[in-house]
Amino acid sequence: MTTGRTSPEPHHAPPPIRDGEFHPDLRRIARIVPRRLVSPRTLPVVRPVTRRLWRRPPGGVEEVTLPSGIAVRLYRPAGQRAPGPAVLWIHGGGYVIGHPGMDHRVCVGLTRRLGATVAAVDYRLAPEHPYPAPLEDCYAALRWLAGLPAVDPSRVAIAGASAGGGLAAALALLARDRGELTPAAQVLVYPMLDDRSAHRADLDHPRHRLWDRGSNRFGWSAYLGDADPQQAVPARRDDLAGLPPAWVGVGTFDLFYEEDLAYAERLRAAGVPCELEVVPGAFHGFDAIAPRARVSREFFDSQCAMLQRALGA
Repeated sequence: MTTGRTSPEPHHAPPPIRDGEFHPDLRRIARIVPRRLVSPRTLPVVRPVTRRLWRRPPGGVEEVTLPSGIAVRLYRPAGQRAPGPAVLWIHGGGYVIGHPGMDHRVCVGLTRRLGATVAAVDYRLAPEHPYPAPLEDCYAALRWLAGLPAVDPSRVAIAGASAGGGLAAALALLARDRGELTPAAQVLVYPMLDDRSAHRADLDHPRHRLWDRGSNRFGWSAYLGDADPQQAVPARRDDLAGLPPAWVGVGTFDLFYEEDLAYAERLRAAGVPCELEVVPGAFHGFDAIAPRARVSREFFDSQCAMLQRALGA
């Protein structure tokens, strides 16, 4: 494995990576990936362009509008005859951009690897729709997914990347607090968990890509609005007990590296089983930028392995 895992053990030693160097699989692409993708100035351009790219679902993918008005893209496994596992996938984009179509490859992979029904939710975006609107959209999608005839409600996981990982963490907390649904697992891919990191100058690093402290400040400000961070921000919640088993993955050149490791340790301290996958020399969103790289494939393999165990897939 090229990733640094805490559990289970890697199959073979990772390639040597010197301090301050990008992972060997990512060095070339890192030269052209920007440090900042979105800001208040670029949002009016970036958002419509990204959403236009994925507005039409690919063949074989259903687009369903829920009673709440939120759209969900549905991926069904082939040959399913009995209720089986499912995954609610939540896209990233700093709470301000993004579309479920951007993660089509991930959703197809989850469906094929797990034999699972996968629903990718098109939640409302900030700043027009701040907390709790995006989270409530995800909760509505989770309830709908768990109620499908093809889904075993005891085998439903929640997963997401970046802001989607932050929403997945918040969704796990909300489901626990309401007591209506019991997700079987939470997969948090370099999740955006702690608004306080937006104000820490010591986190600035020349190896950060796609999401820097300026983007982080904008994303959190847009998402939180007038909300109480103690309630809205997963990393600020005092009680993490009773949450579903977790998988947390992040690269060492990710702005969220420290907050993700801290959240994983807090989950473990609260008695929540948590696998932590650390990728030396990887930047934010590396697996989306270089999906065919070995390090990206092994990162996804780790997620699928955890879900297979949690869902009995």
